[in-house]
Amino acid sequence: MTRFAYLFEGLTVRRVIGVTVICFAAALGVRWFFTNTILDLMRIALCIGYTSMVLVTIAGNLRDSTIPREARQILAIVIGSFLGTILAGLLRGLNLSHMFTERLWGVSMTMGLGIGIGCVVVGAAIFRERQARNEARLHRAEAERSQLERNMLEAKMQLMQAQVEPHFLFNTLANVQHLVETDPPAASRMLDSLIHYLRAALPQMREAATNLGREVDMARAFLEIHRVRMGSRLEYSIDVPMSLRPMAFPPMMLISLVENAIKHGIDPCCDCGSILVRATTSAGALTVSVTDTGAGIVPKAGGGLGLSNIRERLRALHGPAARLTLEENSPRGVVASIQVPVPEGAPAAAAQAKAA
Repeated sequence: MTRFAYLFEGLTVRRVIGVTVICFAAALGVRWFFTNTILDLMRIALCIGYTSMVLVTIAGNLRDSTIPREARQILAIVIGSFLGTILAGLLRGLNLSHMFTERLWGVSMTMGLGIGIGCVVVGAAIFRERQARNEARLHRAEAERSQLERNMLEAKMQLMQAQVEPHFLFNTLANVQHLVETDPPAASRMLDSLIHYLRAALPQMREAATNLGREVDMARAFLEIHRVRMGSRLEYSIDVPMSLRPMAFPPMMLISLVENAIKHGIDPCCDCGSILVRATTSAGALTVSVTDTGAGIVPKAGGGLGLSNIRERLRALHGPAARLTLEENSPRGVVASIQVPVPEGAPAAAAQAKAA
């Protein structure tokens, strides 16, 4: 018998209660057309309802592809109404010949009402099931589309991360080679900073997320490399509270702002410039800014590859909750800021920290 158990899948208590309520409502609705008592009508309705419910469940679970499932269920309603009417008559003590001769009109009306009400109920159930299947199919398609978009975005972001000035490595090595001949101690300092930078940068080039502390360490090593190269032309400071270092922050974005401040801000114009890296939190958002005293905002500064990549990656990671802003610094230079939402569950101390 267990191999036929699948035929009765769906005969739940909830369904039995639902059919009982429908039978009670049907009995109340037709009591004016019959001389039977309400209890008698309820018994007839339950016989038809329960019989039809069992047959409809079996018909819906049959593994038969030749007849559509909906057609099998409608046929089950007709058969269930017929058998339920006969069962109700037998329970009342009527014999079959009496039911189909003297009481044929009443039996036919009962069967008709059972078929009509049953078809309406099953039709509504079929409509809901079809709607649910369509919604599930739509959700699956949407989930597959979203997954594909995420995969494409991840691949795109990895490509973007790999585009963060890779040629600076070769320039740095060329500077090291030159300093080895002209200033060995400076060459040693630059090489040491390069090692620290690569130790921080290489793992993060392959990661989708990291924390602010690691990004700051990488930015510090990057700035040290350029300070050795630029000498007294570059000064920098970092103002990031220890409580904010564990907070999540997108990889390779801070280094892009620092590189942009040097390349487009201080390098082209200044005999001496400074860069300030700062992090604060406010209203559930983490703001990391890079302030320089360089050339200021020029058309090229907002349209470079690095800043465009940052905007696209922020949009992909956080939607409208994250943003990149560029503002004029007084008396000169640029303040570039990245704002991202503070992750849920972040330590209270980190969420409330303020930079001096």
